Amino acid sequence: MNLLGYLFKSSIGRKFLMAFTGLVLFGFVAGHLAGNLQIFLPPARINAYAHMLESLGAGLWLIRAFLLLCLVIHVWLAIQLTLENRAARPQAYGVEHVNRATLASRLMARTGIVVLAFIPFHLAHYTLRVSHPGWSEHTFRLADGTLVRDVHAMMIEGFGNWPVSVFYIVAVGILAYHLSHGIVSSIQTIGLKNERWTAQVERLSVACCWLYFLLNAAIPLAVLGGFVRA
Repeated sequence: MNLLGYLFKSSIGRKFLMAFTGLVLFGFVAGHLAGNLQIFLPPARINAYAHMLESLGAGLWLIRAFLLLCLVIHVWLAIQLTLENRAARPQAYGVEHVNRATLASRLMARTGIVVLAFIPFHLAHYTLRVSHPGWSEHTFRLADGTLVRDVHAMMIEGFGNWPVSVFYIVAVGILAYHLSHGIVSSIQTIGLKNERWTAQVERLSVACCWLYFLLNAAIPLAVLGGFVRA
């Protein structure tokens, strides 16, 4: 059996592939947050950053395609593994043992569905600008005279709508909750977790996810509170 066939057909291979795609997606959301936090700096910083990404051209679309592929594989494998687990246990246990199973681990499928529903909304809102086609006309002139898209103004206007901000905060909160188990599970799957530092890994994962949530929530809250202005 070749490597690709092993990854998709064997149970161990699929778990490893799910862990890998999950860590790739976690790396993306962490990098995405780092870029968004530039909203607290002068407008030129985040506008220059966005222009740099757009200047990648075909390279940016290749990165997006790779991330989309990882997302599709991750979701497909999650469905497959869930169905396999249910088939292996057709009847519920008389007494359900949840000694080691955290609430986050038992809600992975549900939180994953919410996150999956949030992604197209977020892309339509800021990347495709479906609800705000006029945002494509917002421009900003950098220090070197380059005229770029005014992403800073787009974010201020977008998060200035409180229902959007509330939805965003709730969604990233659910994503952080999903990640709190996903990170630990992925680390365990690829063999980087053992009994000696299990507790430390779990605590670090929870701390990282709390930090991820709080930093994400700080952006719309700062806009709504008037601390960040156009």
